[in-house]
Amino acid sequence: MTSTAEPSKRGGLRAFFSRLTTSQSELEAQELREDAENTGATPIVACSNRRRFCVAGTLRTVTLRPRGGAPALEAELYDGSDVIDLVWLGRRKIAGIEPGRIVKAEGLVSMQDGRKVMFNPRYELRPAGG
Repeated sequence: MTSTAEPSKRGGLRAFFSRLTTSQSELEAQELREDAENTGATPIVACSNRRRFCVAGTLRTVTLRPRGGAPALEAELYDGSDVIDLVWLGRRKIAGIEPGRIVKAEGLVSMQDGRKVMFNPRYELRPAGG
């Protein structure tokens, strides 16, 4: 006769050893995916071309890159599954849009040069851990 606690003990031990053997970057990616899921966002890896999505993650880079002679603020958003470029046309700076910031963004996803891009997304600056 087996105890009902045995499977959870084995599962807990398996999870413990999994965490020991998983790299720090993999653990951070998993945490980002879970945080994005908790906000109701779609994983970036699941976003397809020419459809509207809500995504959430951490800004890895923010750069000013002119497009067609006009300023454009570009930010790379990472959610642990993939990256998407958020591009605000005609903007040089947006308060709070900086590397390391947690952002939830919504807009039309398109593909440019093999990368997912969202132009002029609606966005929400999120507190750390939420």
